[in-house]
Amino acid sequence: MGKNELLRNIPAVEKLLQEESVSSMVDEGTIPRSVALRAIREVLGELRESVLAGETPDTSADGIVSAVVERSRRLDASSFKRVINATGVVLHTNLGRAPLTAAAVEAMKNASGYCNLEYDLERGTRGYRHDLVRGILLEITGAEDAIVVNNNAAAVLLVLGALAKGREVIVSRGELVEIGGAFRVPEVMVQGGALLREVGTTNKTHLRDYEAAINPETAMLMKVHTSNYRVLGFTQEATTAELVGLGLKNNLFVVEDLGSGLCHDLGYFEGGREPMVAERVSTGADLVTFSGDKLLGGPQAGIIVGKKRAVELCRRHPLMRALRPDKVTLSALEATLRLYRDPERARREVPVVMMLTKDAESIKADAEMLAGLIREVLPASFAVEVVPESSEAGGGSLPLAKFPTWCARVTSTNGGLSKVERWLRAQEVPVVARLKEDSLLFDPRTLMPEDYPLVAKALAAACLEAGG
Repeated sequence: MGKNELLRNIPAVEKLLQEESVSSMVDEGTIPRSVALRAIREVLGELRESVLAGETPDTSADGIVSAVVERSRRLDASSFKRVINATGVVLHTNLGRAPLTAAAVEAMKNASGYCNLEYDLERGTRGYRHDLVRGILLEITGAEDAIVVNNNAAAVLLVLGALAKGREVIVSRGELVEIGGAFRVPEVMVQGGALLREVGTTNKTHLRDYEAAINPETAMLMKVHTSNYRVLGFTQEATTAELVGLGLKNNLFVVEDLGSGLCHDLGYFEGGREPMVAERVSTGADLVTFSGDKLLGGPQAGIIVGKKRAVELCRRHPLMRALRPDKVTLSALEATLRLYRDPERARREVPVVMMLTKDAESIKADAEMLAGLIREVLPASFAVEVVPESSEAGGGSLPLAKFPTWCARVTSTNGGLSKVERWLRAQEVPVVARLKEDSLLFDPRTLMPEDYPLVAKALAAACLEAGG
């Protein structure tokens, strides 16, 4: 069939709208008419482009109608999908970082309608949204005051703008970090209106380096926790407590961007020990900033805690309104923080804490159970075994930490597991696993109890669709 004939076979938009398979979707309200129109135009446009490029696509009536129906359903589907994380990376940034607690999910439901976000129910007058979480933040961290913004980058931006606009901020060269999304401390300082003053070297910065850099234009000594990398070997850094002493001596603000927001002691692990928020607050730092959706295990938020005077300056800054969080975020954050009143409860109910503190032996038992479910649904050409591996915290936290784990490993005598991995991601409930040396690894550390049969079901379907 020639190019011109193929082009003539492509029907008009209105004709496709009248096809029974398409019109019934619209008439029954399954698919909005606007979505069906978009699908038709996209499919027809792609067909024309394909023909003009010298290809021979399927221009039959049935083929085009089928493509339009499938495209309509895809366009009308939610962009958000629940994903099963079998990678073992607990704070997987691409998969939404911290899975929320059941208490946080329930709190978000309660706050989704009308709520007392800025209404004092006792007095019957206007309230202040930050009062809803302020008390629990002070209780958990030991700070004098606290406010919340929409993420930790916003927290740093607000702090710089409120405490150091037009003046110098002294930072060690070894702490000028870049995190995901090209967030760079020097560039944030520029946006916050502060002037960066670098001191020391990449691997060594002494207290005397800070002291020598202080001048009449200095407003702040800033420490940035290297939460997503470490400088090892011949190193030296000034502690937060030392900077606080220097700041008091020179009447300067001392701020630490802690980043990861650990509020439950994970103890020592390979790579050292992560500082806790309360520990940093207890040094006397004017402000400590950290994330809500990293090691804290809550929603995306930037939390600023510390001395009352410094927090108040941030609270009154014009940027505060632009950066403030909404009712759903605050409700989820409060529900998460309440669990930290009881460390054992936090360990049981905050998924991030539970996953990071889970011992290898219990994970091995889970891996054996998962392997058994997988063996039941896969053909004989696949082998399933339980092997030792390591998990990661992820999300720019605990960069050197390797958590011992056990994985269900799937291999195939026919190879082709990269195709299976792709089909796993295409399932109704996508499963993201680790592809390693032509084997698929499923790490129970990041699986919920209800995920196990879904993983086995998805893997069976993926193997079938991949021709395994």
